[in-house]
Amino acid sequence: MRFAPARLEDWLRHSYFTARYDLGCSGVNSWTYHELDELLGLSPKFFDDLVFDDNPSFGAAPTRAAVARRWGDGDPDRVMVTHGSSEAIFLVTAGLLNAGDEVVVTDPAYHALDSVADAVGCKLVRWRLEPDEHFRPDLDTLRGLLSSTTRMVIVNFPHNPTGVTLSRAQQTELVELCAEHDAFLLWDGAFADLVYDPAGRLPDPAALYDKCVSFGTLSKAYGLPGLRFGWCQAAPTILESLLPMRDRMTLALSPMVERLATAVITDADRLLTERLTQARHNRATLADWIRTWDGQIDGLPAAGGVTTFPTLPVPDVTAFCQRLLDQEDVLLVPGECFGHPDHVRLGFGGPGDDFTEGLSRLDRALRTENP
Repeated sequence: MRFAPARLEDWLRHSYFTARYDLGCSGVNSWTYHELDELLGLSPKFFDDLVFDDNPSFGAAPTRAAVARRWGDGDPDRVMVTHGSSEAIFLVTAGLLNAGDEVVVTDPAYHALDSVADAVGCKLVRWRLEPDEHFRPDLDTLRGLLSSTTRMVIVNFPHNPTGVTLSRAQQTELVELCAEHDAFLLWDGAFADLVYDPAGRLPDPAALYDKCVSFGTLSKAYGLPGLRFGWCQAAPTILESLLPMRDRMTLALSPMVERLATAVITDADRLLTERLTQARHNRATLADWIRTWDGQIDGLPAAGGVTTFPTLPVPDVTAFCQRLLDQEDVLLVPGECFGHPDHVRLGFGGPGDDFTEGLSRLDRALRTENP
């Protein structure tokens, strides 16, 4: 299995660690361990009795139970914990697909969602979210792409990088379409808890359809990307089919990671509430700033997640993003990383003061380009 370069990771590989102001990344700002300790009231002896044995292949029982209670139907047998959701996505796509299978995937897409299917030799069919429609998903378009040979549909809502999402009625229709075609549905719910209208929070469809696999992570909404903790939920028979590949890769998670993740999940609202409040404030600041450009910046506020995917009034977006990094110390992700070179991924999940300063520097750079 051979992969093309991951353009997003190539862009972030150095700039993510050097830029002072982050307007490009897709998650809320990260916690320190000290902050977690205070927030969750962890004992000073929290890890003292931890034994560095291997953990079970699917994850420790308390961890799986915690995931199932918060995001699933309460059944821990439907949960496998993984090294971030990226491992789960890899295991599922590589484990369920064969060369020649027809796979429908949203476009634009985070590279982890479509690259394995491509490397396996699948036929990729793009469900294009149209820029002229502000990337709003059209289920009629999807219906026209599905066929008797469709093996799998891969989606991500709320969507990275655009911030669009589905209504509950649309989610139900999506599940029904997959069931009608007997296709697997892979549902990336990395941003499921980052929504700005509580009524818009979508249920996990893995509990609604026996050929659905859903993915989650503590990275995006919970500010713990370095913990590398994710999961997938599916019928136990699907999870069992992933073991031959996992047995040749990672085997299991660290017991230290799982213990901390279990504590986080048990009190997850403590982390989410503060970060969602900050994201909501930054989202309003961003909307106000876009309005000051009188239509020259085309983008809608995100319905979910902490990214939006606007156009900018510059002739070469990628070159501008590089100048912004070099001259203003601001990270912005060029849309070419998602196959849309006229757009940028603009993230607003960071600390308020940093976001405001980064936005001010972006504004200054744009006005220099548009005197």
